[in-house]
Amino acid sequence: MDSDEHKRVLDPEHDTAALKALTHPLRIRLLGLLRQDGPATASELAARTGESSASASYHLRVLAKYAFIAEAEHRDGRERRWRALHTVTSWSNEAMESSEAGRAFVSLARRRQLEHLESSLARHEADMAGGRLGQEWVEASGISDLMPRLTAGSLAELWETITGKLEELTARDADDPRAEHVVLLTAGLPLAPQGSEGVDQQDREDADRQGREDADLEGREDADLHSREGGTREEGTS
Repeated sequence: MDSDEHKRVLDPEHDTAALKALTHPLRIRLLGLLRQDGPATASELAARTGESSASASYHLRVLAKYAFIAEAEHRDGRERRWRALHTVTSWSNEAMESSEAGRAFVSLARRRQLEHLESSLARHEADMAGGRLGQEWVEASGISDLMPRLTAGSLAELWETITGKLEELTARDADDPRAEHVVLLTAGLPLAPQGSEGVDQQDREDADRQGREDADLEGREDADLHSREGGTREEGTS
């Protein structure tokens, strides 16, 4: 296991037991709640997840056994409080791909992230409507679903750029009282063309060329249409 103050790095070869422990939907959710909202008791987490206190307590002890969480300072002596030891869990996709357990964990983690996005959107909208966030967040917040064409190398470079800039801005805003927790989910999921089975390189090149020709034709027809109408068109982004 490699780690630093903020990151827990999982190696599927050396962290087999820890990886198996984390391959559980409720444990991933409990860990995420501790990271997002700070220390909490099993009872508090049970109320947030709809689980029993006994179930939450058991899964928290498993997370503690493999050093994902630890006991936090207690408000009183009646119930144990837990805190996350790291802000993120990281891994190598290539290393995870080499084992069935690794692939299962990555798939589960990604689907949990999608659930997190959905719940975060609902919470964000409620916070804005309830006046718990200022109007300065209206323009800054949003979701993008762009589909650029990139090589594998360019996608890797994009990840590095995003990570580096995020670390820079996080450090800059660490002590700024105006800063809030921001749910930032990024995805880079290449998609093969529909019906790509058995399609060779020449077929793809022919399809790309035909697509460019069709786009050029459509553009000329569109320009002619607007020229005749004498109007302009504005397009928004999603």
